Amino acid sequence: MSLITVAQALEHLFALAAPLDIEEVPLAQAGGRVLARDVLAGRDQPPFPASAMDGYAFAPEGLSAGSVLQVVGESAAGRRFAGRPGTNQAIRIFTGAPVPPGAAHVALQENVTRHGDTITLGPDALTGGSNIRAAGSDFRAGARVAAPRRLRSADVALLAAMGVARVPVTRAPIVAILATGDELVQPGEVPGEDQIIASNSYGLQALLRDLGARPRLLPIARDSLLSLEAAFGLAAGAAPRLLPIAGDLAEDLAGAFALAEGADLVVTIGGASVGDHDLVARAAAARGAALAFHRVAMRPGKPLMAGRMGGQLLLGLPGNPVSAMVCGQVFLAPLIRVLQGLPAAPAPRRALPLAADLPANGPREHYLRGVAGADGVRAFDRQDSSLLTLLAEANVLIVQPAGDPGRAAGSLVDVIDL
Repeated sequence: MSLITVAQALEHLFALAAPLDIEEVPLAQAGGRVLARDVLAGRDQPPFPASAMDGYAFAPEGLSAGSVLQVVGESAAGRRFAGRPGTNQAIRIFTGAPVPPGAAHVALQENVTRHGDTITLGPDALTGGSNIRAAGSDFRAGARVAAPRRLRSADVALLAAMGVARVPVTRAPIVAILATGDELVQPGEVPGEDQIIASNSYGLQALLRDLGARPRLLPIARDSLLSLEAAFGLAAGAAPRLLPIAGDLAEDLAGAFALAEGADLVVTIGGASVGDHDLVARAAAARGAALAFHRVAMRPGKPLMAGRMGGQLLLGLPGNPVSAMVCGQVFLAPLIRVLQGLPAAPAPRRALPLAADLPANGPREHYLRGVAGADGVRAFDRQDSSLLTLLAEANVLIVQPAGDPGRAAGSLVDVIDL
């Protein structure tokens, strides 16, 4: 397959994906989930005229500074005054308490003088508005919270006030993460002299958790078709077989099967290029995978593939650490959002001025690691796709179009926040 653009690759990805099914969760578990259906308020908020201040409620007609009123009762939050104040009578009232019928004004307590059971209105007691929140001034019964939307803490508070106890949300995507390569060992293991520690799978696991997905780490698959086919079987939820791949799929195949069962998306790391040991596409094809694309005109991240494998989505990321994590931001994050029922869209971008000159770019769209600060954004001098230290220091990816002639300091560039 020839190289396609990032925009074309995203179009293919979005065409492969569809929102997952809907489930209802308790309100306490709804934060961070994606609302799948509109929900309606079951009551007005506030459900009664409520005092916005601590003070005294009364009918203001015919009164002026110096008027003396008799205090005949009290209204507190959760405990209203049962009667109705008469002429020249006031009710002691507190913030959030129901305003009794007949009272149309609340004088702040600091604007009156109290002596026993009477108050004398000061010069500011009748100014500055009524200090009463009208019934339904926040929302009315039947008010709608529209889907889809990722529920923030403020949204959860709103749903609670509306009386919504259970929330319809899109099911969280289950993502099986499969790192591949004879050179990899797990963190905590002692690498051989030709081995390195697997890092991408753990970084992507953290990214997926932040996105609201349910990541499942599969054991590392080795550079053999037998090992990869067995790993794909685990991700598909097939009954694990004891295969002659000692050490290839970790200590416990049954445990790995439990982790991967029913995955909606399989993310592979490494083995997606075209070398003799890049076997992921061949192993996926052996399980009936149909690829939508195999290589993308970007850097880092050219060896990228996606397709469907039975009922599962397949996304194959490059093995270089930075390449995998950059592709996680550019492709994996938007794909997860589609599975959650959010609109199909690329990773959000914003324009920032360059704090330093940016050299010309080659024929592939470049995602440069950089730092945005008060003076603008600057790219790191080194952009090697193996340098995790620089990725950890970066707070943005600078998006430089293919064939860009270079930019002078002060020019605007698009960035993706990390």
